[in-house]
Amino acid sequence: MSKEVRIKRGLNLKLKGKAEKQIHSIGAPSVYALLPIDFPGLTPKMLVKEGDEVRAGQPVFCDKRDERIVYCAPVSGEVASIDRGPKRIIEAVRILPDSEQKYEEVPNWPAQGKKEEVQQWLMACGAWPFVRQRPYAVVADPAQTPKSIHISCFNSAPLAADLEFALHSMEGLFAAGVEVLKKLTPGKIHLNVDGSEATPRFISETKGVEVNRFFGPHPASNIGVQIHHLDPLNKGEVVWYVQPQDVVLIGRLANEHRYETERTAAVCGSGVDKPHYVKARIGAQLLPLLHNNLKPGKQRVISGDVLTGRKAGSEGFLGTYHAQVTVIPEGDQPEFFGWLSLDPKKFSISRTLFAWLNPNKEYELDTNMHGEERAFVVSGEYEKVFPFDLYPVPLIKAIMAEDIDRMERLGIYEVAEEDFALCEVVCTSKLPLQETVRHGLDLVRKEMM
Repeated sequence: MSKEVRIKRGLNLKLKGKAEKQIHSIGAPSVYALLPIDFPGLTPKMLVKEGDEVRAGQPVFCDKRDERIVYCAPVSGEVASIDRGPKRIIEAVRILPDSEQKYEEVPNWPAQGKKEEVQQWLMACGAWPFVRQRPYAVVADPAQTPKSIHISCFNSAPLAADLEFALHSMEGLFAAGVEVLKKLTPGKIHLNVDGSEATPRFISETKGVEVNRFFGPHPASNIGVQIHHLDPLNKGEVVWYVQPQDVVLIGRLANEHRYETERTAAVCGSGVDKPHYVKARIGAQLLPLLHNNLKPGKQRVISGDVLTGRKAGSEGFLGTYHAQVTVIPEGDQPEFFGWLSLDPKKFSISRTLFAWLNPNKEYELDTNMHGEERAFVVSGEYEKVFPFDLYPVPLIKAIMAEDIDRMERLGIYEVAEEDFALCEVVCTSKLPLQETVRHGLDLVRKEMM
């Protein structure tokens, strides 16, 4: 039965630079990259070497823990380099693309098959990394069976891509992807939509699912919030989730037998002249996406949104799970009077400044943190933007203390780093909360393995 969920705690960050609903053509990127950092907990094992020719959808590396889970080239071309960091950790596999794309052969999907057969097909096609799980917010463990699968069909993050626009005319492929996912769970497929908007057209051909409506501010679209309110996790339980554009990728594998990673991405933020949409493949270098579109001055280029994205720079690459490139000014200039300034252009969630007088105003925010890390004080600010029935401050302290028993009791299995992004924004102590939560998840996962 479909449900309505109303979120009261949260915050909509209204930023300037929302992408206009126009798709601009871009020059072909000269290099793509597959980044292991996109997959928390992954220890990659290389399957190719420098100089090899690969096809789109051909395995490039696999997971050492489970070599059935492979990570595939987003384009065909030559493996230009395998970049390594400290302790020879693989940081990127760069591919020089062919002028004409060649695709790895994809077997027919077992429409009448059981869960194990469909899983094997998805792993053989290279699509398994697009299926992720809670707890831990990592690539799903194929040895487990999820009690349900969730797809968040809207995005409330600042300047996020409009999924209705991004998935225009892809109703059939989305429905085909959902049919594949139905084979993976004995439970329900939850399609979670924005209750304040009309039901998205891209789910119009999808049958046999539960459509739930969410109302309220960000992080209403976060999969963790949705799972918490619809299907809470207990220790030992697993829920899987997939992004809508990745559902389309799976649907294309089933219908067209082609590993196609192209997606519609928003190029947005106050640091670009003309915010718009582009068609880009996973791992595309960001420079062509931003060509002649950056404003003067020092800008920060982010793959993803301003809350959870990764600092990439114009020479960086589009993340595997990202459909947004955000550019905002670097906040490295001295500020007159600093935090004492009562500048009416400043943003604040409290009534200290004047932002509350104009709640619909859009702001041109930069990366300045307005202070340095300091003692961890209890301010009550986290609870205002954290729509979970959990205690965020005690949980963070338990993670800092590496107290696994206390982490479990306080709900570590229900959250991921993105769920603490707004807490990080309002944090009086300027703590790196997302990094802390990721450390806690990795610690608990290692202990449970």
